[in-house]
Amino acid sequence: MPAPKSLLTAALTALCLSTTQGLADYTLTILHTNDFHARFEPINKYDSSCGHEDNDAGKCFGGSARLLTAIRAARARVENPVLFDGGDQFQGTLFYTQYKGKLTAEMMNALGYDAMTVGNHEFDDGPEVLRGFMDAVAFPVLMSNADVSGEPHLAGKLRKSTVIERAGERIGLIGLTPQNTDELASPGPNIIFTDPVHAVQAEVDRLTADGVTKIIVLSHSGYRTDLHVARETTGVDVIVGGHSNTYLHSEDEDAAGPYPTMVGNTAVVQAYAYGKFLGELKVMFDDTGTITTATGAPVLMDAGVAEDADVKSRIAEAAIPLDAIRNRVVAETSAAVDGDKTTCRAAECQMGTLVAEAMLARVRGQGVEIAIQNGGGLRASIDAGPVTMGEVLTVLPFQNTLSTFRITGATLLEALENGVSQFEDGAGRFTQVAGMQYRFDPNAPSGARIRDVTVDGKPLDPERLYSAVSNNYLRNGGDGYTMLRDAQDAYDFGPDVAEVLADYLASQQLYTPFTDGRIQRVSD
Repeated sequence: MPAPKSLLTAALTALCLSTTQGLADYTLTILHTNDFHARFEPINKYDSSCGHEDNDAGKCFGGSARLLTAIRAARARVENPVLFDGGDQFQGTLFYTQYKGKLTAEMMNALGYDAMTVGNHEFDDGPEVLRGFMDAVAFPVLMSNADVSGEPHLAGKLRKSTVIERAGERIGLIGLTPQNTDELASPGPNIIFTDPVHAVQAEVDRLTADGVTKIIVLSHSGYRTDLHVARETTGVDVIVGGHSNTYLHSEDEDAAGPYPTMVGNTAVVQAYAYGKFLGELKVMFDDTGTITTATGAPVLMDAGVAEDADVKSRIAEAAIPLDAIRNRVVAETSAAVDGDKTTCRAAECQMGTLVAEAMLARVRGQGVEIAIQNGGGLRASIDAGPVTMGEVLTVLPFQNTLSTFRITGATLLEALENGVSQFEDGAGRFTQVAGMQYRFDPNAPSGARIRDVTVDGKPLDPERLYSAVSNNYLRNGGDGYTMLRDAQDAYDFGPDVAEVLADYLASQQLYTPFTDGRIQRVSD
């Protein structure tokens, strides 16, 4: 019997609405990396260089050749793929020391990035090197929270936001960098960094007025700041993060949070660092541009991902000038030396103790009593056994020089307070030391967290002048250590700290890593 006309009409109407809704939905797949730090070659489990034998044995991760394979496979598999980077492609290995941004630009073009934000390390060699990199890449480089109009290398070139298209849809992209980049790197005096929330909202409003309904922030500001930006702005759909090297995963209890972390309708993602993972986020939008679903996970770049032969060959070619330097064995360790950022930015760590002791040993004969080193300046661990110069340079890649100076006990206390002032953020300013001891209370207000400072076993004297050693980056105010700029008798032109570390390790014959309680946290 034919169905009643009213039932047929209702069924056709429902089918039409369903089909219209289905056509209105839009899927975007965001592939992303962050904090690559010139790890063009594979890395080991310590995030340091991985030898050819270990790589052939399947013990290594990442590298540009693996990333290209994974990106190509994802592009063939997913719907509407885009590839973004959350900043800090620069600095971290001899490749950057040798080639600055040139090899970075070549590899990012080969992998086919669609956009990136400026990380603080993109300013390590000043705006001129960043401009050369920007001129060489085939994609936009963005930074919204800064006024660059007074910097001739970047004015009119570095954009706050842009719009790209995928499958007929316009997608707004906004860049974000740390507000304290002037403390973290060398941007020069002509750039004014501004509040991230206000900067993002201004670009969202401008893009929205232009009819853009899908907006993604590429943020090199850290996970906590990204969550803050998501809470305090409207109109942001996705934040692709960096800077804090945060591992997010929805099914791994060791992750710092779920992937994605949802703040209202804003999806926040990050993919650890060093090319060890390729983030993959599938986002579905309705016809108003609102996210309906956001799912995905960081994909581990292990031995199961084949290395692209052409890229592997190109990296090997680029490495030839570096081999003589990095393959030279300088020392041997009896065990792995822990330089993991989660430790060195929160507590005494083996690498922090080693580097501080090496600096102090170098100048102790000059009457220097104490050494201070920022945990963020320690960029890798060292595995057990022979130590090469390449490993040392991966730990200390910044070409900082040894700096000696004199400060009062009161200034030293101020420096230590700065070191723990952003403890809850895992900031790199956390102070590793030698020749002294201190305790701190992370639950106390910032600026009043240091307890019980002693130098050579004696309580700190606020009026006394202490002879100190650090690196020239801290001595000149980096990582918030502005109180050291006016130190007395400052000399910033000592040897490279990496050279100091290599010489110290060599003098130890067989070095055994240790910590001894010189930094203690007051019990919660």
